[in-house]
Amino acid sequence: MFFLLYYLMAIAILALHFTGWLARHNLEWLILILAITVFPAVIYL
Repeated sequence: MFFLLYYLMAIAILALHFTGWLARHNLEWLILILAITVFPAVIYL
């Protein structure tokens, strides 16, 4: 269940990033948080 919520949140953040909504509202730091949370899984695999 947690993974489903995480993936939905990640897709929403990426969609907002590519449309420019995050930049307009100074929320680009959400992309960094998303990258930090994915990084340990990438190293583990």
